[in-house]
Amino acid sequence: MASAAEQLASNLNFSTFAKAEDLKKRLWFTLAALLVYRLGTHIPLPGLNPEAYAAAFKGQAGGILGLFNMFSGGAVQRMAIFALGIMPYISASIIVQLMTSVVPALEQLKKEGEQGRKIINQYTRYGTVLLGTLQAYGIAVGLESGQGVVADPGWFFRISTVVTLLGGTMFLMWLGEQITSRGIGNGISLIIFAGIAAGLPTALAHTLELGRTGALSTALILTVIVVAIAVIGLIVFVERAQRRLLIQYPKRQVGNRMFQGDTSHLPLKLNTSGVIPAIFASSLLLLPATAAGFAGTSTLPAWATSIVSALGHGQPLYMALYAALIAFFAFFYTAIVFNPKDTADNLKKHGGFIPGIRPGERTAEYIDYVLTRITVIGALYLVFVCILPEMLVAQTGIPLALGGTSLLIVVSVTLDTVAQIQGHLIAQQYEGLIKKSKLRGGKRGR
Repeated sequence: MASAAEQLASNLNFSTFAKAEDLKKRLWFTLAALLVYRLGTHIPLPGLNPEAYAAAFKGQAGGILGLFNMFSGGAVQRMAIFALGIMPYISASIIVQLMTSVVPALEQLKKEGEQGRKIINQYTRYGTVLLGTLQAYGIAVGLESGQGVVADPGWFFRISTVVTLLGGTMFLMWLGEQITSRGIGNGISLIIFAGIAAGLPTALAHTLELGRTGALSTALILTVIVVAIAVIGLIVFVERAQRRLLIQYPKRQVGNRMFQGDTSHLPLKLNTSGVIPAIFASSLLLLPATAAGFAGTSTLPAWATSIVSALGHGQPLYMALYAALIAFFAFFYTAIVFNPKDTADNLKKHGGFIPGIRPGERTAEYIDYVLTRITVIGALYLVFVCILPEMLVAQTGIPLALGGTSLLIVVSVTLDTVAQIQGHLIAQQYEGLIKKSKLRGGKRGR
């Protein structure tokens, strides 16, 4: 039997959306914020020679710069003020979340509720400033090393570049937080989604152009398209998949009447971590290239240069580390967002229990047992979805925007945003039903 929420969801229509004024305001705010982001990716960094930079970027577009460019929505290709994108914030989030697991003081802050989360978020912002400064300075040094790319090299250019790029990253971080609180969906994920989605039409057109010129065979292009469609279908299926644990509540007596115990389900998503492992893994693998740009490739020793080359996009070592980091973050982030002990305590507090499992510690162990096993499947799914298309990209030379990571982010963020919109509509319909019942009750009272 469908739940009340599922029944309401099936009854949603355009009239419900038309009445949801708050939802429409949130949607317009989200669209306006993403438009501001897209405009910022077209404002160029001052002091550059556009022709010389375009030639330098073209030679590196298939490597690490291409990956940067994909996540920044084309801002790296134009070297815009948002060229750093949101990656420093994501890297800082990774570091702070890792530290909360090993530093007792941060772990205690995490348990203090809203106040503790605000302090941890503030540490993340400080980390974003530090990492953004280092990465922006590395970009400035790398630009100066290009032949004729910078019109007037020197400390003035470096400082202005650091201030501009860091300011762009901090603005995007603030914009993402505003979307999360005043718009629809997760702001940071939507910013990354907007950047990738904006590059998909160009990537598809470029792939078809390669087929027209004979660089790629028609059979290979069709294979890539079929694989992309199959991957999208797999993502939709797995992201909606759940393992539901049956929860029972005991019989209760109200006055002289005995009410039958209720039953419900505890839904555990097959992929609890969502797109975070792919984003975290990609951002971590960008750090060596950033460090190399900071030091200057000409000054690096031979062993460091070989490591940076081995970590280039599409290389075997890159693929192996990418898969390992995705699997690690799938378990790590799941452990952060879902605490079996807290869930078991809440069930016990409200009188709920899993049939055949003793409430309390045994319930927590059972939930952890189930969650660990479905996370194994979720981690394998993430590795497969991200690595298979990336291998095709590396072998065929098609644009990175058609790779597994980009498809995973686009489809997952779309599903999450649609689910949030549906949640707002269900809440709107609930409010309408409550108002109708109150009106009916008032008329009967008269």
